Amino acid sequence: MTALPPADALDAATRVVGLRTQHGDALHGVPRRGLRLSWRAETDDPRARILGYQLSQGREGAGLAAAEPVADARTVGVHVAGELAPGERAAFAVRLATTNGWSDWSEPLVVEAGVDGPDLEASVIGADGPADGPVPLLRTEFALERVPSAARLRLSALGLVDAWINGVRATDAHLTPGWTSYQERILVDTLDVTGLLHEGVNVIVLAVADGWYRGSFGFARRQAIYGDRTGALAQLEADGAIVAKTDASWRAGFGALRSASIYDGTVTDLRRHDPRMHEPGYRGDGWVAASVVEIDPGRFEPRSAPPVRTVAELPMSVAGHDGRARLDGGQNISGWVRLVVRGRAGDVVTVRHAEVLEPSGDLHLKALRSAKAADVYTLDRDGEQVLEPAFTFHGFRYADVEGAEVVSATAVAISSDLAVRSSFQCSHEALDRFHSNVYWSQRDNFVSVPTDCPQRDERLGWTGDAQAFAATASTLLDTQAFWLSWLRDLEIDQTDDGGVPAVVPDIIRPQDMLMGGVQTPNMGRAGWADAATIVPFAVYESYGSTEVLERQRDSMRRWVEHLRRRAGDDVVLAPGDFQFGDWLDPDAPGDRPWEAKVSSDFVSNAFYARSARLLARAERILGDEDGAARYDELADRVAAATFERWGEDAVLTQSGAAIALEFRLAPAARRPEIAAGLAENVRREHGRIATGFLGTPLVLFALSHSGHLDEAYTMVLRREAPSWLYQVDRGATTVWERWDAILPDGSIHSGAMDALPTEDASEADTGMLSFNHYAYGAMIDWVYRTVAGLAPDADDPGYRTVHVAPRPADGLDRAAASIETPQGRLAIRWRVEGDVFEATLEVPFGSRALLDLPVTAASTATVDDAPAPAELGHGIHRIRVTAPAIAHPVAVVPA
Repeated sequence: MTALPPADALDAATRVVGLRTQHGDALHGVPRRGLRLSWRAETDDPRARILGYQLSQGREGAGLAAAEPVADARTVGVHVAGELAPGERAAFAVRLATTNGWSDWSEPLVVEAGVDGPDLEASVIGADGPADGPVPLLRTEFALERVPSAARLRLSALGLVDAWINGVRATDAHLTPGWTSYQERILVDTLDVTGLLHEGVNVIVLAVADGWYRGSFGFARRQAIYGDRTGALAQLEADGAIVAKTDASWRAGFGALRSASIYDGTVTDLRRHDPRMHEPGYRGDGWVAASVVEIDPGRFEPRSAPPVRTVAELPMSVAGHDGRARLDGGQNISGWVRLVVRGRAGDVVTVRHAEVLEPSGDLHLKALRSAKAADVYTLDRDGEQVLEPAFTFHGFRYADVEGAEVVSATAVAISSDLAVRSSFQCSHEALDRFHSNVYWSQRDNFVSVPTDCPQRDERLGWTGDAQAFAATASTLLDTQAFWLSWLRDLEIDQTDDGGVPAVVPDIIRPQDMLMGGVQTPNMGRAGWADAATIVPFAVYESYGSTEVLERQRDSMRRWVEHLRRRAGDDVVLAPGDFQFGDWLDPDAPGDRPWEAKVSSDFVSNAFYARSARLLARAERILGDEDGAARYDELADRVAAATFERWGEDAVLTQSGAAIALEFRLAPAARRPEIAAGLAENVRREHGRIATGFLGTPLVLFALSHSGHLDEAYTMVLRREAPSWLYQVDRGATTVWERWDAILPDGSIHSGAMDALPTEDASEADTGMLSFNHYAYGAMIDWVYRTVAGLAPDADDPGYRTVHVAPRPADGLDRAAASIETPQGRLAIRWRVEGDVFEATLEVPFGSRALLDLPVTAASTATVDDAPAPAELGHGIHRIRVTAPAIAHPVAVVPA
């Protein structure tokens, strides 16, 4: 064990900064149990190293008590013993032991605990009304003798809820409380509303919409999936005392919002809006006593991840088109249009949304399938008015407005409020644009859950898309809390025998999923259900905390044991089961996207072996060596049997070869031959991508890991379809679901057929065509690790050990990237000029960098004017390589 310095040895050069919990910054009312702390440190001493830490803890304002020092250099995911009391405001501070002594204590971090459902005194209340009907309003008044020094509103709903206190909206969040597996957990927001209260009579108004809970949802358009009654839960506490709570004393009525649907949009009659409801003494025509909705209070729990908020507001151009106003925000987003219109009382204003335009210039609406994606307003007065929907969102870049003169328009982009974690720029303009497209597709699809698309009658948390994209997602945005929340729902939705659904939260019924008209199982599909093991490891490697593995280990075990039982005595899964396979292989029939070139039996068993291997790693990391050995042995047996049975044919395809290499299915002696065959395939096809959802995240790594960097860059920089940059050249601002969603002649892909909600569904209702799917954007993980050259170490994760391996190429001679790691900012900026590679590398305190520079036999490499070492510590370093290795794409096809 490392010896810590004496208590009186001080390190004045080191400072602790950025103390936080795993729930992110600025979240009130966090879960009371399982709290973990992380921190960053800075130092002025380039030789200092972290040796340990000491925590102090106490109630806010009551002083902190220091715990015993700990000889552990980690700065991430340190568990706090015990649990917080409901509503408690606890304070924490930390100081570090370094090779120079002890730092000063950090600034205190105050963590406010939430309140679990059983500890709330409020009831869920609602008003009778049909699904997809008028949105109920709930109202109460209460008196305060004085303005409180602190006030908190606990807010949740069966459905979606907005709250106003004295006429002011109580939160900047949208779609509260968000979508979870409602049958077991519903989130409770804690809002600081101190500034909204005044002495005397105060008024609370709540609006409650169907949302995901009761609204028409899923491609089968089912209603009341979780329950047939909506309702809100609210509890207002002032200086610790409950001053208002939802119960049968509240009044219920209806207002301007006549319907609100996530898929279809809103219908708002502003003539029915009565602003007096926010004033004391209001009774309201037709208002009645609210009714209590019975529900187990144990389903309510504090929010653990950031809510959905506005993340950007983009001005929209306004032009005329076919008698309507055509709006263009310049970027495909999730959200809505905020309009300023000029009209007359009684005018009906309709806003229709679309991602792209038809060659004719009309909105392309077919891809929406049954989703209306339209907001309709009836004006209540003459003159200018601001129009904005509620309880809905649309995926769009364009909108058409009819019914009034448009004065101005703003595209309001929403997303789960996750901090931007990284940046990337390079000398290749199209690759930069694609990076931006991937970022926007993540923003647009991380709306409470990781959805497949934000525009049509789907918007579901497909597990296959999530596992393919999890590593990239964890680099682009600070997703740790987001994934931890979603993975809880994945475990909730697992079947009793461990099967994992294709969507989480799971709303698909057995009869809903039809492929080619045939009822298709939703549970246990390879590459989708394996999100149970793959996503936790993506989070662990990117952030470094074992929390995700500890929390998900049982779920991981249940999934792998489910596969073992299905395989029975045959080791591998029996052939013939329906699988999604390498979904949307560009060579698959348009109406049968599961019929990829690579065998689905090979794919299903490859992912079985992969999940067993990852579970073994988790067991080892968490200290169960016996469990690790068992699952490693299982992975070895499944891998060997899979390759023996299907491997020879599979490796003739790009996806099969990539999976065999990256999942370690192929025997070591065969790997060079398989890699060479994959590289030859890429050269022969001039970089043409021939992979679907499961092969695409792996193919570039399979090439570069096996020394075929030229071919990897040939794929990356290709401009003809199918390729990543083809989309950019066709004006995409997000990532497409299909490689050729817009064809070279400018026409739009016919859409083909997806899972059909009914036997007699028409093609027009079921076309599968989204211009905002992040799955193919998974290659950005390779861009950060290979182009920029920044990758976390698998065995020392969270960028504590960083692999620095930039790889320049013809046509790509400059790059810069940064990642906000748990230790601090990691950044690189490199360029090639003439015969010299130069880079500036910034390594945060608490990390070390292992150098793998682009050298040849003729190179000389220096760091800070000295011969380049194999490892660098924290600080800013200047790297120089003469005669660097440069990748030569084989035949990049120009645009």
